[in-house]
Parts: sequence; structure tokens; C-alpha cells
Amino acid sequence: MTESLDATDWAILDELQHEGRIPFTELARRVNLSTSATTERVRRLEAAGVISGYRAEVDLERTGYPVLAVVRLKYPGPGNRHEPLRRLLGERPEILECLRTTGDDCYVMKVATTSMAHLEEVVDKLAEFGSTTTNLVLSRPLPLRGPRVPRARPSE
Repeated sequence: MTESLDATDWAILDELQHEGRIPFTELARRVNLSTSATTERVRRLEAAGVISGYRAEVDLERTGYPVLAVVRLKYPGPGNRHEPLRRLLGERPEILECLRTTGDDCYVMKVATTSMAHLEEVVDKLAEFGSTTTNLVLSRPLPLRGPRVPRARPSE
């Protein structure tokens, strides 16, 4: 559907990524459409799967999870034997995100814990599946964001 997103669709996506609970009347004002046209566009974007959900952004420190880390896992399991790891991912709420990747590491995970001891416990559990590398997050200069309006590429 990317090819059919126009500038107004991108403006709607941008506003919703900044403020997912914005009323349709305010969203319409910001993107210069009527409320009904804006509502219809949002519904179309949802139906097409471009908008896949709405979430609250939670401050990890204020919820008691001040230790944020990135854990990389080299999973030596042959073939498609990744089900035990996937089960663990479902059981451990500390693992906030998991990406299957190419290269030396098979998985990259974002992990939030209550303490360094708690992080050690999670890493030890992950190490049962292969070698791990853990990096502590010092700050987030660029928090997670969604896509923005594609910029025109310079002529080649």
C-alpha cells in the first residue's frame, strides 16, 4: 500500500504516531480535512493494515524497570528449532522486543529489568540457548519512532 499513500495519509500517520489518542476533530484540523474525511482515511489505513494498533508509551523507570539492555543471542540450534526460545519469549515479560536478524547474532532483544541482578537472571536464562552479548542502555537520544513522510531522493 506504500505506493498509494499520499501526503495527507502521511500527515495523518505522523500525527497519530505523536498522539494516538487525538480526537478526530483535532486530527482533521491538523491535516486540513473534514472530520468525516479524516475518519474515513484512518479507517482505510486501519483496514489496510498500515495502522496496526494503538499503544500507550510507558516510562520504564517509573514502573520499576530502570535497567534497560540490548541482548544479542547467537542461537546454535540447527534448522527451525527455535520453538523453545519462542516459548521463553512469551513467558518472560522483561523481554520487550525481539528481532530475528542476519549476521553473527540470530536474535537481538530489548530487555527491561528491575535491577542488575534481575538482568543477570534473564541473561542467564537466554544463555541456555546460546552465547549472549549484553549492552546496557545509557540513554535514548532517539526513542522508537515510526516511519515519516518519505523524502524525495536526489537525482542520480
